[in-house]
Amino acid sequence: MRWLDRILRREPEAAAEADAMADALAAAKAGDYATALRIWTPLARAGVPRAQNNIGACFTEGIGVPQNLELALKWLRLAAEAGDPVGERNYAAFHMQGLNGSDPDYRTAAEYYRRAAEKGDAPSQDMLSWLLLEGEVMPADPVEARRWAESAAAAGIASSMTRLGMLYHDALGAERDPKRAADWWRQGAERGDADAQAMLGAACHMGAGTARDGVAALAWLIRATNGGSTLAQPFIGAVRDSLSPADAEEAERRAAEPLSGRA
Repeated sequence: MRWLDRILRREPEAAAEADAMADALAAAKAGDYATALRIWTPLARAGVPRAQNNIGACFTEGIGVPQNLELALKWLRLAAEAGDPVGERNYAAFHMQGLNGSDPDYRTAAEYYRRAAEKGDAPSQDMLSWLLLEGEVMPADPVEARRWAESAAAAGIASSMTRLGMLYHDALGAERDPKRAADWWRQGAERGDADAQAMLGAACHMGAGTARDGVAALAWLIRATNGGSTLAQPFIGAVRDSLSPADAEEAERRAAEPLSGRA
């Protein structure tokens, strides 16, 4: 068979596969995992990597099927080895957490996070940035950590925005720049990252890289505390005590608004 004939023959198959994957995704989003799994299963057995990943994820979490970590690992490995970036990310996470009952395999996790990151998977870029900054799983490299955080932040990952703020604040992999730090924390804060909200609140309290504003500081620190960030604790009491009752009430009101509000 000529190459052109093969390509033309494959096009309808690819279209049908894409339609089936779209139908399965719609069913999954509607909570109908039984239907999604009925569609994904033959596709996964036929070697479609994203379908293999999706089945592996379902077995990992016990969604639509009983939890089965052995089967989860099997399907995730197939997806990852086929080069699916989401499969690579989930395979990495499986090893990072040691979900199969053994000790975490950080080396394998790091390898597959990097593979997915290099394919443009933003959550993997964020995770790789964190690993490179922590320096426990792989040698620390703040410059590369910043590069991957910038890629993830450009894709809208709030935790990478928060990390970039810290990198510029602490002069890790970049020159110290309080304004850029505060700008990145604001972007992360506005997307709901509690640690970014805590650091932005502290910056507003001290006037570090942004205008000094006690009301905004308390509003962000309240959001951060409600979001579970422990980084707000050293600041929130002092900020509250520095405000008048009326200003503290205004901060509480702002903190209760949707994130598109004033704080």
